[in-house]
Amino acid sequence: MVSLQTCPALVLNADYKPLSYFPLSVWPWQEAVKAVFLDRVETVSAYDHTVRSPSFEMRLPSVIALRSYIPLNKRPAFTRFNVFLRDRFSCQYCGLRFETRDLTFDHVIPRSRGGRATWSNVVTACRSCNMTKGNRMPGESRMFPLTRPVAPTTFQLRRNGQSFPPNFLHEHWRDYLYWDSELVSD
Repeated sequence: MVSLQTCPALVLNADYKPLSYFPLSVWPWQEAVKAVFLDRVETVSAYDHTVRSPSFEMRLPSVIALRSYIPLNKRPAFTRFNVFLRDRFSCQYCGLRFETRDLTFDHVIPRSRGGRATWSNVVTACRSCNMTKGNRMPGESRMFPLTRPVAPTTFQLRRNGQSFPPNFLHEHWRDYLYWDSELVSD
């Protein structure tokens, strides 16, 4: 028997695009069933598993679409994870890709020297490079970011997020996660 906990629903906006890629917009099965019952969402695809009550029976939704469109923020929030996503989980000094648990962020101009926590002054760094650069200016440490840090657009973060799928992708979800990806011609 399959655990219902392994049956989350992918949540799409009314335009059938995910509300977010990172974190991927998913709801636990209980929230999805409640939303279907309250007619707030449309079931697009369902698992083979059924839930029952004395007066109600339904297949568990695997993909749902909101009935009302939610406008996405034009400007992404300045968060640690969005900085990592902007920089593609790569250290901006050595260029290597790391797991999030092995990443830090670095102030290009150190805070002690007047640097601020802004999109244009914070980059992703591995622990080793961050320790090596320390509290020095890029010229003093001879460590310069590989890419100039700038505020990303929601579209850029979304595009970067598509490159890093989660560990679990139900086969029903694939059509809705990648249908707007750019195709590569021969």
